Amino acid sequence: MTAGEMLAATVPMVRTLNLEFLESTADRAVVRMPDQADYHNHVGGPHAGAMFTLAESASGAIVIAAFGDQLARAVPLAVSAEIGYKKLAMGEVTATAVLDRPAAEVVAELDAGERPEFPVTVEIRRGDGAVTGEMTVVWTLRPHS
Repeated sequence: MTAGEMLAATVPMVRTLNLEFLESTADRAVVRMPDQADYHNHVGGPHAGAMFTLAESASGAIVIAAFGDQLARAVPLAVSAEIGYKKLAMGEVTATAVLDRPAAEVVAELDAGERPEFPVTVEIRRGDGAVTGEMTVVWTLRPHS
């Protein structure tokens, strides 16, 4: 099961927004949200909340892809998220997430008995390639008690 399939199976909002996981590796996750009138804002583009969910889902996909082998001993949790809306988004939008720390460094902290935190950055782009939003999600791997 890919990270995208896992998120689609376990996170209802992923299915609600019809998110499509185009790529989900330990290096990069790419998630597309189709243009859907039910999730438009007052100017006819994707609602800010839908774009937040798209970007957070992309960050979750890379976390699962990078740290899925750690799930037996730790659960990934979002600690904080910050988003900036840069340009008007219209139509289909795509979020691309990358880890901002080497995965091996995060796992080494977990091995040392710590609860590591690590940022994931996400760019949201509209169909013409323009960046419409940027998000940083800080994640942790909380060891099972």
